Amino acid sequence: MKQIKNKLTNDEIDRMPIATFMGNIYVISTEEEAQKATAYLGEQGIVGIDTETRPNFHPGGMNPVALLQVATADICFLFRLNQLGLPPCVLRFLESPVVKVGLSLRDDLTQLRRRHDLDTRHANWVDLQTLAPRYGIHELGLKKIYAILFSEKISKRQQLTNWEAPTLTEAQQRYAATDAWACLRIYETLDKFIPDQYTITLYEQDNSEA
Repeated sequence: MKQIKNKLTNDEIDRMPIATFMGNIYVISTEEEAQKATAYLGEQGIVGIDTETRPNFHPGGMNPVALLQVATADICFLFRLNQLGLPPCVLRFLESPVVKVGLSLRDDLTQLRRRHDLDTRHANWVDLQTLAPRYGIHELGLKKIYAILFSEKISKRQQLTNWEAPTLTEAQQRYAATDAWACLRIYETLDKFIPDQYTITLYEQDNSEA
């Protein structure tokens, strides 16, 4: 019986090397670019997905989602929704049968629906927060789930930056792409294990970090 030991503290995670998506990143700012990107993504069987929103530091305030990240193993498209809106080609992709893996997808879909009606009845969405517990992992945050599986940490340094800036920095692009790619990599790794046939030792939950 294979045993996955994942007893980790926050200090241990902080000492891990940083995980970074090293594939090609394409920033999508026009509908023509979006059409080409979604045509490619529509041919994929499964992708990682995430969103970013410009922070709002006023109580009760919330900005619409500014960026949609969709990643394969080696390519990530960053759709600048604050410039594009949700054009028909992006809507068709989001509603398509392509499997889309993310984390806390309910929040992402709620944000996307603030921009446009979105019908996901026939779409395939996999939320890692629902999937991971089947494998004995009860953490909710991407950083901790990724560290458990790969002994690497995902930096959150860019999370609260301005995602509606005229130009995204290289650091912002890598951060955004890494989050979407990490979701895909987690799913593909978990898929290699069969629940209930492996002994998984959990570390103590620390609710100080999502």
